[in-house]
Amino acid sequence: MSYSVLAGKAIQRVARMRGGSGSALPGLIIERIDPGFMKRTLDQLPHGVVVISGTNGKTTTTKMVVALLESQGLRVFTNRTGSNFTRGVAAALLADVDRSGKLDADIAVLELDEAHAVHFVRMVPPRYSLFLNVLRDQLDRFGEIDATAKLLQTIAVATTDGVVINQDDPRLASQTFTEAISAPDIRSYGVSEHLHEQFPSDDEMRGRDTKPAPAPHNTFADRTELRAIDGNQATFYFDDTEHTVSLELKGIYNIQNAAAALALVRLIVGSEIQTAAMLNALSDVRPAFGRGETIEIDGHPVELVLVKTPSGFRLSLASFDPADTTVMIAINDNYADGRDMSWLWDVEFESLRAAGVDTVTGIRAYDMALRLQYDLVDVSRVETAIPAAVSDFLARNHSTPKRIFCTYTAMLAIRRELSKRTQVEVVA
Repeated sequence: MSYSVLAGKAIQRVARMRGGSGSALPGLIIERIDPGFMKRTLDQLPHGVVVISGTNGKTTTTKMVVALLESQGLRVFTNRTGSNFTRGVAAALLADVDRSGKLDADIAVLELDEAHAVHFVRMVPPRYSLFLNVLRDQLDRFGEIDATAKLLQTIAVATTDGVVINQDDPRLASQTFTEAISAPDIRSYGVSEHLHEQFPSDDEMRGRDTKPAPAPHNTFADRTELRAIDGNQATFYFDDTEHTVSLELKGIYNIQNAAAALALVRLIVGSEIQTAAMLNALSDVRPAFGRGETIEIDGHPVELVLVKTPSGFRLSLASFDPADTTVMIAINDNYADGRDMSWLWDVEFESLRAAGVDTVTGIRAYDMALRLQYDLVDVSRVETAIPAAVSDFLARNHSTPKRIFCTYTAMLAIRRELSKRTQVEVVA
C-alpha cells in the first residue's frame, strides 16, 4: 500500500466534490509529498514513455496516437484532460493507479508543454518523442521561437529510442536541431510540395522566403507524407504505398497532425504494425474536447475551435465557410492562455468580412473587437462576461450552425455554459 497515493487520491476526491476536475492541484501536492511518484510509476511500463510536444496540435495528436496504439493491442496511459504540465501528468497518474501505486498499462503517451517537458525528461527520459512545430506562442512565457526550439531540442536529446520531426518546420528540420540527438532512429513527416502553401511555417507567415534547411545525410530515412486532401478524405504515403482514409476530424491542421501520429506509431510498433487496423482507428478519431468539438444545442451544431497562435487561427479560418455559420470569438488572457495577445495582429480576418462576427467576448473582448475593426469586420455585440455572451449568442441565433473561436480558458468557460443546456462530455 502506498500512503502517498492514498493521500493523493483523497485530495482528488475532495477537489471533485467541490466542483473542480481535480486535474492539477492533487498533482501539485503529490509532487511535493512524494517527488519520486511519477518516475516510479512510469518506470513500470514495458514500452516506456512517449512525449508529444510543440506549439500547436498536441492534444488532438495525442488522442490520435493513443487510438492508433490501442488498435495494435497496447494498453495506453495518457493525460487525457490536456493538462500538459508535470502536475497534470501526476494528477492523471493518481487517477489511474491502484492503491498500491500499480499502473495497468503498457505505454504512456503524454502531451507536454514545451517548457514543462524539459523538467519532465530530466526525471523520466522518454523512449520516443514527436515534435510538431515551432510557432510564436505565449511570448510572455517562452520568448521568441528560437528559444522554444531549444526547449524542444532538450527533449529530443533526452529521448533514448526514436524521434519524429516535422520536416516542414525549418527549425526542427535543421542540422542545428538534429545534430545533438543520440536516439538511433530519427524519422520525419510532412506534406507534399503542392500542399506546402496551406501549411506555412512561422517565418513564411511573416513574408520570409524560406524553406526547411537541408537535413544531415540519412537523418530522415523514413518519411510519412500527407499527399492529398479531398473534403474529409486524406491520402498518406508511407512504406512505398499511398493510403486514403476518410476522417471524422475537421480542419486541415488536424489532417497534417494525422500524418505525425501515423509516423510516430509506425516508429513505436515497428515491423509488427497492422496497417489496416491503424488506418481504421484513424478514421474513427473525433476531435479532442474544444479542438473542433461539436456540441448539439436544440438540434443545431455549436463547434468549439481552440486558437492560440497566428498559424492555428489562420488555418481554422481557412477550414470553414463563414457564409453559412454564425461566429463568436472568445479571448481570455489568463496564464494558461498566455498574457501577451499581440499575436492576434498577425492573423488575417478578411474572410470574416462579408458575414461579420456576431459576438466577441472574454477578458480581452475589446482588444479583439479593435483588431477586427482594422480588417473591416463588423461585430454585432461585445460582451466581456462569457456566461452572458453565450446565453445571448445562443438565444439570438437559435437555428443556425455556430462556430466559436476561443482561447483555452475561454473554451473551458464556454463548455461549462453549454453543459447547462445539453450533455457535454466530461473530461477528467
